[in-house]
Amino acid sequence: MTLTAFSAGAERSRDNPALALEIAGLGKCFAAMPVVHDLAIQVRTGELMALLGPSGCGKTTTLRLIAGFEEPDTGTIRIGGRTVADAAGQSRKVEPPERRRVGMVFQDYALFPHLSVARNVAFGLPRGERDRDARVAAALAAVGLSGMAQRMPDQLSGGQQQRVALARALAPNPDLILLDEPFSNLDAELRVSVREEVREILRAAGATAVLVTHDQEEALSLADRVAVMFDGEIVQTGSPEELYHRPATREVGAFVGDAQFLPAEASGRRASCELGDVPLAVPATGAVDIMLRPEQIRLIPATEASEPNATVQSRLFFGHDQVLTLALDSGGTVRARVGAYGGIRPGDRVQTAIRGAALAFPRAG
Repeated sequence: MTLTAFSAGAERSRDNPALALEIAGLGKCFAAMPVVHDLAIQVRTGELMALLGPSGCGKTTTLRLIAGFEEPDTGTIRIGGRTVADAAGQSRKVEPPERRRVGMVFQDYALFPHLSVARNVAFGLPRGERDRDARVAAALAAVGLSGMAQRMPDQLSGGQQQRVALARALAPNPDLILLDEPFSNLDAELRVSVREEVREILRAAGATAVLVTHDQEEALSLADRVAVMFDGEIVQTGSPEELYHRPATREVGAFVGDAQFLPAEASGRRASCELGDVPLAVPATGAVDIMLRPEQIRLIPATEASEPNATVQSRLFFGHDQVLTLALDSGGTVRARVGAYGGIRPGDRVQTAIRGAALAFPRAG
């Protein structure tokens, strides 16, 4: 058995566009406190969906409801076209986790320390299965660990343990893989490389996956689509580009990426604010707050500017770019993200200009 054994899901998705996961009206309370409320999600076969939200918003509870570790109070869950939980009707149905064809990658990996890598991967497979050893070998090959089958978990790095956990989830060829904050235990440098590896492994396997994370960069860089969750509800679902450039609400805009809001007076496709006349992506009228990403603010040095209107207050240098805090002559402050070779330093006078169009939201307060 080779990696192609795990690519069947991708082939099926081209022939059958059926949804791998369908959730409708899902609700869950603990001690009479609602944690998940009227939640709806659809995940297409072969898609990686990120469930993004702050701590305590209910995203891990949602994952546990999908896996079958918690029972819903309301709603339905369908996986691979089968209803695995139905709390909506009188004939309540809740299938146990082992019958849901779901693979789970836990935050702490949950590897058995007394079992070898191969035996950890084999743990989720039926004991009497004839091609059990071949499935283990194929899963380890898929995650690039073919030569480590007999090692123990404590002989592996954090990134390698992560891949063992992923191999164990892939081995039964599930309809859905769930990942609960899978990179949070890795240091910052390793986290970036491991999540890229995991993304490629899932893509090569044609797997359908739901990733839970509070990290915006992680969600935007890995997922095909992102569902933003606040207070137990999905407030917006879309591609990473849609969420970043067209957030549905001010709260989503502030949570997904770096955003700043300036009071303005809107008139159709234009708005007047401290930075001057700004184009709007969507027409608006009256008192609004416009959202600008730091990279939308362009700086012109005083030597080239016709009307300098700001002074550089401070600078954060990141190597690939830098963020400058500007004190506007009008009294406000804004942040601008510019290239690493701008040559602009704290104390310099500059003129601001806007790149692209801003979004307008109802005036706060």
